[in-house]
Amino acid sequence: YGQGYGAESEAPAEDSAGAASPGAHQERSADADSRPGLGTQWGENRESRVGTAPFFREAQTPFAVTKLFYNDRTGVQAMARRDGISSARLSNGALTVRLLDSSGRPLEGFTSGGTTHVIGEHNQRYIIQIKNNTGGRFEAVATVDGLDVINGRKGSFTNRGYIVAPFATVEIDGFRRSTDTVAAFRFGSVRGSYAAQKGDDRNVGVIGVAFFQERGSRFPWT
Repeated sequence: YGQGYGAESEAPAEDSAGAASPGAHQERSADADSRPGLGTQWGENRESRVGTAPFFREAQTPFAVTKLFYNDRTGVQAMARRDGISSARLSNGALTVRLLDSSGRPLEGFTSGGTTHVIGEHNQRYIIQIKNNTGGRFEAVATVDGLDVINGRKGSFTNRGYIVAPFATVEIDGFRRSTDTVAAFRFGSVRGSYAAQKGDDRNVGVIGVAFFQERGSRFPWT
């Protein structure tokens, strides 16, 4: 089995040996310099203590996946129609994913054709909030701009994630640096994004979360 990660405070996380780092940057794509919109930067250090716990997956493929597309107001308005506060509901409301600002308020959002769009502003800090509305545990593997939020490498379903306890809320507020700290999520230019600095800005503007069922659980329910 592999380890999932359980939070001791707000966010959950990973072992420091696999933590992300802003070093060893690769050459970014040529159009990152001129591409409009927002990306997520490697922000300031924030305290976020976590520990590890065993989690056995029922299957190695997720039972639910969601994506949130973020941009500045002009970019979002060009793509979607207004539909109030933006959040993603999965599996008939069993799980909810949304973005919060640094004060804990949901970011304004739009929906279009079943796609969720969220409005951000340059230099704004944000948090990924995951809410479990069931009595079962789940593992959540999250990516920002195509990068795993725990190890900073390319997103993959084989990566381990955060354990979301029954009827609990997990808040992920940065790229994991160690079991004690994260680098805050901050909106910035595509050129200045962590993904572009690592050489691949193709998925900048997309936040993804994949959910895995725990072995032996009775989800989904009739």
